Amino acid sequence: MANKEEILSSLENAVVTGKKAESIRFANEVLSEGIKPLDAIDAGLIKGMMIVGEKYAAHTIFLPQVLLAADSMYGALDILLPHIPREDAAKRVDLVIGVVEGDVHDIGKNIVKTMFTAAGFNVHDIGKDVPADDFVEASKANNAQVVAMSTLMTPTMDSMKASVDALVEEGLRSKLKIIIGGAPTSQEFAEEIGADMHAVNAQEAVAKVKGAL
Repeated sequence: MANKEEILSSLENAVVTGKKAESIRFANEVLSEGIKPLDAIDAGLIKGMMIVGEKYAAHTIFLPQVLLAADSMYGALDILLPHIPREDAAKRVDLVIGVVEGDVHDIGKNIVKTMFTAAGFNVHDIGKDVPADDFVEASKANNAQVVAMSTLMTPTMDSMKASVDALVEEGLRSKLKIIIGGAPTSQEFAEEIGADMHAVNAQEAVAKVKGAL
């Protein structure tokens, strides 16, 4: 029988090195060896993605490696998530993420989505160029506790405000933590439009949301 620590370490390494076939193989070993899927996600996949996030923030790896790591992580998650006990799955926080209307730049959003998924959130990605009403509908449909919005362009900062306003008008604001990100945004702008938080990168976003919940 394979050692639990060895399997978890191998899962972590498969994510860091972006080897999807290996992550799938070790995810199947997790199940066959009776290791708890949540343990494998926390001590294998999440650990791996956190290392990837640190390397990306330090500019020692670049976007292609991040995307390979994410693909490797999702390959394992597809196998492990269906085996998480229902009561554990119910504890996961639902988060809606999207790029606001008028902006189609979604690379940053995709990295943030990956890090939130790795951190154990149920992430509902509503894409790019998202109208304010879609943030409202997705928040309702998924009973979201967090909404994350991004934009890379100054002209579409107004769309971010419109999306926050729409959540307020619909009476959802008090149930939600709202975090924003993207080059032209700041904590001051977050406060100005009625959001809770601003983050400069994916790891900070995860840390701030976890701290706020």
